[in-house]
Amino acid sequence: MDIRPILSTLRRHKTAATLIVVEIALACAIICNAIYLIDRRIDHMSRPSGATEDEIVHLQMPTVNTDGNTDLDAFVARDLAALRAIPGVKHVASATQIPYGNSSSTSGVRLKADQVDNTLVSSPYMGSEDLFDTMGLRLVAGRKFNADEYVDMATLDAGGDDAKVPAVIINQAMAASLFPGQDAVGKHIYSWGNAPMPIVGVVETLSRPNDGSGPGNATMLMPVRVASPNLNYLLRTDPSQRHEVLAAAEAALKQIDPNRVTVNSNLLSELREKYYREDRAMAMLLVVVCIALLVVTALGIVGLASFWVQQRTKQIGIRRALGATRGQILRYFQVENFLLASIGIALGMLLAYGLNQLLMSRYELGRLPLMYLPAGAVVLWLLGQVAVYWPARRAASVPPAVATRSI
Repeated sequence: MDIRPILSTLRRHKTAATLIVVEIALACAIICNAIYLIDRRIDHMSRPSGATEDEIVHLQMPTVNTDGNTDLDAFVARDLAALRAIPGVKHVASATQIPYGNSSSTSGVRLKADQVDNTLVSSPYMGSEDLFDTMGLRLVAGRKFNADEYVDMATLDAGGDDAKVPAVIINQAMAASLFPGQDAVGKHIYSWGNAPMPIVGVVETLSRPNDGSGPGNATMLMPVRVASPNLNYLLRTDPSQRHEVLAAAEAALKQIDPNRVTVNSNLLSELREKYYREDRAMAMLLVVVCIALLVVTALGIVGLASFWVQQRTKQIGIRRALGATRGQILRYFQVENFLLASIGIALGMLLAYGLNQLLMSRYELGRLPLMYLPAGAVVLWLLGQVAVYWPARRAASVPPAVATRSI
């Protein structure tokens, strides 16, 4: 089809053509960035924690009777024994922090004892002997802790800067960051004091409790028993028994001390759902914005195309009288819309890039991948063709007789 008549017509209707181009450009810029943000949110919500979330329940029940004279080691050991005796419990452990716990302790990590600045910052998980199996972590290199490697936090505190953590297990992301292209097992790091900490194992994934930047953050497991009245207790059981085990665990601790207060009692999978609630809400909001913007853009194209059909009724009738078929009239408007959409999309891609640069400078957002630009272009091209179809079909139905009517 010769596009010169189309270009000639568009030059005579600059205002309407400009409105469509601007509308499509703005839609392209916003939708490309919105889809990218939605994808980021979905990716964030789908990342694994490393724990067998569908088998773990979490309980936190501090006692109000604990004072400075209480033997906290015996206190924790008594709780673990009671929880371990519950039918259906496979593993039980105490932990200083848990995935999706929303608060995280951190510790600087160095590769040399005399290193001034930390190489990175890691989040250490500490707990009782069965913590590794209770969380269901997957070992990809090395081994788990030996029984004689566990130490009490009180012992480390008494040792000061010379206190030594006998071993450490790190996550794969931390190993790749500290020793790229090397086997981390057998190497040493420094984190607490001046004593080296030998790496004995590497787990595939272990996310931070508050994984705002994702499970790629450095985390490590330390064989350190912490005695505290406010510890997290994790119990691993069959998925079908989680609710029963959780209720039994709460009752068992209440039986030991009726004055206990339940601070947290939930499934780990429920913690995950709650943790990502805002991400889901934001993703849904962006989806609604995209749909609304596409609807507004489509209505704008329909409205302006209908206006053009009404304004050019006599022109269309003359073309029909000169032999133009309905298919040619239909293609005329579709090609016209395709040209306007292409110009708008080209401008929209530039706007999308500029908007992304603004978001990068104001927020922690990565660069917009180029793949989102052609994806947005295809969506808007298809939208434009669908939106212009009915006005174009109505234009193609204009009978040739209108050409004989007086102007």
